[in-house]
Amino acid sequence: QVQLVESGGGLVQPGGSLRLSCAVSGMRIDSYTLAWYRQALGKQRERVACLNSPYYKLCDDSVKGRFTASRDNVRNTVYLQMNNLKTDDTAVYYCQVSRDDGIDYWGQGTQVTVSS
Repeated sequence: QVQLVESGGGLVQPGGSLRLSCAVSGMRIDSYTLAWYRQALGKQRERVACLNSPYYKLCDDSVKGRFTASRDNVRNTVYLQMNNLKTDDTAVYYCQVSRDDGIDYWGQGTQVTVSS
């Protein structure tokens, strides 16, 4: 059974940084496309960062901004480094693993609140 468990969310002041983790079990992540999404209250879920599989491309992972995704294939964990956080970044953040056959796996989400 595939499980994704996010952690690292919490309360941070504007301008601060936070690193989220997504521990994956039940599958190896090194072959798959990985992504982070967020959903703010009353808004649709949106993707904030992604990392393509070495074997297929599902997203544009060339653009780097305040949010950067990374993977640790040894720990089977996906990370999201978030810098210069703004109040608009407040949302529940989710990690996703996408297979090339169209099947996606999601975590349960972790709350990030940016407030002074």
